Amino acid sequence: MADGTVSSGRGNGSCVGACDCDGRRTDERGLSALAMTGDAFRPVAAARRPYLIVNPRSGGGKASRFRIAEQARALGAQVLLLDPSRPQDLTAVARRAVDDGADLLGVAGGDGTQALVAGVAAKSGLPFVVIPAGTRNHFAMDLGLDREDPSAALEALTDGVELRVDLGFAGERVFVNNVSFGAYAALVQDPAYREDKIGTTVRILPEFLARHEGPKLVVRAGLLTVDRPDAVLVSNNPYRVDDPAGLGRRAQLDSGLLGVLAARAETPAETAARLRGGQTHGLTNLATSEEVVVDADVPFVPVGLDGEAVTLPTPVRCRISPRTLRVRVPRHRPGAAPAVRPPGRGTIRRVASAVGRTVHGRHTG
Repeated sequence: MADGTVSSGRGNGSCVGACDCDGRRTDERGLSALAMTGDAFRPVAAARRPYLIVNPRSGGGKASRFRIAEQARALGAQVLLLDPSRPQDLTAVARRAVDDGADLLGVAGGDGTQALVAGVAAKSGLPFVVIPAGTRNHFAMDLGLDREDPSAALEALTDGVELRVDLGFAGERVFVNNVSFGAYAALVQDPAYREDKIGTTVRILPEFLARHEGPKLVVRAGLLTVDRPDAVLVSNNPYRVDDPAGLGRRAQLDSGLLGVLAARAETPAETAARLRGGQTHGLTNLATSEEVVVDADVPFVPVGLDGEAVTLPTPVRCRISPRTLRVRVPRHRPGAAPAVRPPGRGTIRRVASAVGRTVHGRHTG
């Protein structure tokens, strides 16, 4: 598959990144100025009945080491400490909390747990608090939270600001980071993946691509079709253009765009070298506001949903819901990073023809 970064626009334009169609600017924290103004910089009243779900095993016991449950209770939160020996339906738990009068939902755990409860918070119109007590916590990273000290995020319960961010959907399942198929999904099954995503990917993905014998995938987004990719990653907002493996940061969380990475196998050595070197050769890189449909020649496909291994019926219809989730974060976020401008129209035009040589379909724009 040839190099390619393709953009499918939103509304009447396709301005993506540092300046979008309604004139927003991206501020120094990496989220658009629109998301950081208005209510975001006015004092946010402390929740009266916050409800926090704590996974004590996530991140190797990080929540326990930082006494998240005890500190949250001291701040007035009702806390549910998950029992590893008794699995629970966290969506149902969060819904019951809302029915019982909770006015804020929060999770201390990994991204998969965050996504389940974030979906309930968004549907209920309640603010959501992220406590980065997982191993990697990519969502917390892109929110600028301190992943080394998850207890710092508890400040959002009493002295926070509120952001509006997008949510991704794969069918009816919410994802805050990404949903993966093919070889990317197979990576999630590797025991080493949870502790070292980037290292495991660079070490294992080339081999997976070379020998992958899973379902035959087809990806469709508008007029663009990618036939039989070996690995597909659909993300809630595109990853940075210098991150072809989709493992780093996103410049925005409120662009209203899905990111799509589709890889076709080359030789293992070539794939490994390009991943390490940050090259996009061999990948189709798409940013789109349209529905992305991942189909297969089987009725169900294994999927990695925010790092969790699940199975979904085909076709899997992925969409983005713009600025659906109210995220309450501490006023001070030391992990906030500078924004990176995604490719503009000139870049898109230059690479569109290259994509067309290896993608069975058409792209207009």
